Amino acid sequence: MARTSSPTRVDACAPRRRLRPREAKDNVAFMNASTNPNKALWEKGDFTRIADTMRKSGEVLVQKLGITKGMKVLDLGCGDGTTALPAARLGADVLGIDIARNLVEAGNKRAAERGLTNLKFQEGDASNLEQVPDKSFDLVVSIFGAMFAPKPFDVAKEMVRVTRPGGRIVMGNWIPNDPTLVAQILKISSNYTPPPPEGFVSPVTWGVESNVIERFTAAGVPKENIAFDRDTFIFNFPDTPAGFVDEFRKYYGPTMNAFEAAEKNGKAGELQKQLEDLFSSQNKSQNATSIPATFLRVTVERME
Repeated sequence: MARTSSPTRVDACAPRRRLRPREAKDNVAFMNASTNPNKALWEKGDFTRIADTMRKSGEVLVQKLGITKGMKVLDLGCGDGTTALPAARLGADVLGIDIARNLVEAGNKRAAERGLTNLKFQEGDASNLEQVPDKSFDLVVSIFGAMFAPKPFDVAKEMVRVTRPGGRIVMGNWIPNDPTLVAQILKISSNYTPPPPEGFVSPVTWGVESNVIERFTAAGVPKENIAFDRDTFIFNFPDTPAGFVDEFRKYYGPTMNAFEAAEKNGKAGELQKQLEDLFSSQNKSQNATSIPATFLRVTVERME
């Protein structure tokens, strides 16, 4: 997924002060780091292990998007193809862009193994899609991807720029302080890591409707062309909730960082227990783990 975060506190859940467009461009301290923290975060661990638990919901979501054969689709912050592969199987010509090299490589491998010649993955930054021409795609999809990029106004501008007139943008964004799984993982984890740098914009601000409207209207989209729905992703893991927590601890960059910080303060056991309690309380399966997570589905119509 094309995502970002502070090198120390990666996924603070509570919304920070919203930056106006001019302020967003001045977010220099965060972006001038010698190593892109977004890239480092998502190349850490192995997000494909978490993505494996999300495949079915990715397929269900793609079925709702009205994809037809020959449609040009951009999957932004695509990971290894949880939504890109189902879109390609429906006959779309799909380009997946992600900032993490290992996820791009994993996506191209998955596409090749399935014979999907209409699907390609490449590296790129959701804040600056300089390699993508204007008005290239009928549909731009970003499910839990572009929300993690550091410059939200630039992200909205780029998504609008590469969408053709009459095309659509569909985002899936986690919602701050939502009681379901992912928002609570991020909230709990943020309590164990140092505060982010000044000017950092929390990814979950994309889960607030007023922020989404502000960002896309600044990119030239009329407010009436932006629609919202609440939707659900279900995480399915073939073991206990405690086993699923271990997957996040070992392979999910934000949680890995939280545990590293907690260990330095002698609080790793406390963090482990909080997450195990969370996963167990939200599990809907008797014999394995199945946990729903609510997200904000955003649909933007580009009319001109």
